[in-house]
Amino acid sequence: MDFTSEQRLDDGVLEREFTLGEIPGTLWTPESAAPAPLILMAHNNGLPRREARLVARARKTAAYGYAVATIDAAGCGDRPRSAADEQARADLRRAMRAGEPVDEIFESFIGPLVENAAPEWRTTLDALLALPGIGGPVGYSGWTALGVRLAMLEPRISAAGFFAGGYVPRAQREEARQVTVPLLLLLQWDDEGNPRQRALDLFDAFGSKEKTLHANLGGHTGTPWFELDDGNRFFGRHLR
Repeated sequence: MDFTSEQRLDDGVLEREFTLGEIPGTLWTPESAAPAPLILMAHNNGLPRREARLVARARKTAAYGYAVATIDAAGCGDRPRSAADEQARADLRRAMRAGEPVDEIFESFIGPLVENAAPEWRTTLDALLALPGIGGPVGYSGWTALGVRLAMLEPRISAAGFFAGGYVPRAQREEARQVTVPLLLLLQWDDEGNPRQRALDLFDAFGSKEKTLHANLGGHTGTPWFELDDGNRFFGRHLR
């Protein structure tokens, strides 16, 4: 892991850009002498790690005393996309404009995106846990489809916070039954692009004995800011 830049933010959090082979990422660490628990943070459906909402969540979470890391995994953010991915995205835009069904189009690119991204996140986790100042346990926050896959495969993840606002492929809906870590699922009740019942069915499918659903009125990007505070309290119960 090579760090390419760093800056100290006003709240004492250290923000560093890094590369790990072809993987670009960002790491935020709190101003603390003790090793910090780690939270992996991914944005829904592979959007860029520099997206403003993700960065704001990451900085606030680090200020709570966590190390927070995000990457642009294969096919995500600024990383190159395959011709098939680009065609699927073009088909999705056309279908949405025409009011046509889009589930099969989502399957055609979100499924492979998860398959390709998960190994790079695990490689990144290996490198992060080898750094001084970062210890376990590990949490995950954000993109549900990827989080389901990681929580199923990765025994080092102890708790997960998911956003119900992104498409979850059928494979991950089945894998949810094998997820047993404590989890918190955030649902926007009026999310125009994500059927409410599908999110409720996913919550029901999770195999976790401790799982919590927070539902708030509003559309896709309307998650209340106080949910970040509640999420950090959730991680505080399981990562400290």
